[in-house]
Amino acid sequence: MPCFNRKLSWVLLAMVALTIDVAQSLATNTEQIEVQAEDGNQTVEGVVLVEAIDGGVLLEMADEGLKLIQPASIVSRTTIDRPAVPESPRELGRRILGELPPGFDLVVTKHYLICFDTSRAYAQWCGALFERLYDAFGNFWRQAGFPLTEPRRPLIVVIFSDRQRYAALAAHDLGSATDRVVGYYNLLNNRVTTFDLTGSDMLAKKPSLSPGRTGLEILMNPEASGLVATLVHEATHQMAFNCGMHHRLAPVPLWVSEGVATYFETPDLSSERGWRGIGIVNKPRREHFMKTCRPGMLESIVLGDEPFRRADDAMDAYARAWSLTYFLVQTRKHAFVSYLQTIAKKLPLEDDSPQQRRQEFITAFGESPTEIEGPLLKFMARLK
Repeated sequence: MPCFNRKLSWVLLAMVALTIDVAQSLATNTEQIEVQAEDGNQTVEGVVLVEAIDGGVLLEMADEGLKLIQPASIVSRTTIDRPAVPESPRELGRRILGELPPGFDLVVTKHYLICFDTSRAYAQWCGALFERLYDAFGNFWRQAGFPLTEPRRPLIVVIFSDRQRYAALAAHDLGSATDRVVGYYNLLNNRVTTFDLTGSDMLAKKPSLSPGRTGLEILMNPEASGLVATLVHEATHQMAFNCGMHHRLAPVPLWVSEGVATYFETPDLSSERGWRGIGIVNKPRREHFMKTCRPGMLESIVLGDEPFRRADDAMDAYARAWSLTYFLVQTRKHAFVSYLQTIAKKLPLEDDSPQQRRQEFITAFGESPTEIEGPLLKFMARLK
């Protein structure tokens, strides 16, 4: 069974971000900011998304990475009048390769930049998977009545050849959770980072294979199910935060973001592509939900995010997020889309409260989380 006990770094980073005081305004000025650093002053450039009451700023860099600058470290600020010149995908890719350890290369697809130091065949297979997911994700929500926007820049994915090399970078984002997490989406740098679970360096030593043959070899690996689920789950987070469904660092309830990601993540290993459908019953999530369901279980995830952050409760929280999302999409899709549109309006560092979350839920679905538990349990019991 794939390991679903993953703790995404964007959860942790959002907590760090909220240490900035309440936002004073949502700005869009491009600025150069001189910042104090241990090795001397540095100058950073980007769009000021949020300016806090205390003078701290949330800056969006050219590659859409976010930088939190505390007021005490700001030396000077200068507004830039000249228009920004966008980088081409390959220019952006080459710049990112310069930030990574030696040995990385680049695969460019229609919507993605994939930086890798495993086999090119594996990176290309991942790119094809991401593009299928991208198209399916957009089509699904467009048909549901929630048209998404195109990302302004290519979506960036970094794939390490093995866990050791991955862990050396991921430890900075994940800390002690690194050993338990095989892939994650980082809200601050806007990238998916993972490693090659299949050990596909072996493919590079073989004669050139067709894409279909490469996919079959990858999916024959014992880690294939967890690999596909991880890639799709994290790529779904990335799309949701880049296509207008959520704003990064906005108070998006974790049951919503994790519910959407788990709704899409289910692999299909009967296909050489590894994934081909949306809305397939996520059997491990359902089974865990049925074993651990109890009164009040939805209140805890709808009104607050703490269950997702506690190691002992995380698996239960993920299972409940999938179950609630699946139920709402299948039985109350219009209401769920309306709820997502409410969430989409939330801005970075905006205030939030359990009372507000409860009211938004009741407004969308006509019932409280507790009242919806009965219909949800009956629905889940009928699923196969």
